[in-house]
Amino acid sequence: MTALEALDLLQQMAAPEVALFLQRYFKTGPGQYGEGDRFLGIKVPPLRAVARRARGMTQEEVGRLLASEAHEARLVALLIWVDQYARQPEL
Repeated sequence: MTALEALDLLQQMAAPEVALFLQRYFKTGPGQYGEGDRFLGIKVPPLRAVARRARGMTQEEVGRLLASEAHEARLVALLIWVDQYARQPEL
């Protein structure tokens, strides 16, 4: 899976009404701690499922996800990296 494919999948899962709630909850207004953060409105369990599907993504592609404006895409990137790290053989 590529970053673009993952972003497309996330866009399909987006729930605008949930995104509005999350923007208020995470204080994304001017001068607030999460100022400018953008949400797609996807809860964590589906994001974990996307990360599992994308666990073979290259580091470069994960980096592209991490550069996304969408909060959920950045979380998926970090979940992928955590999974990839956990699967590394011991040194």
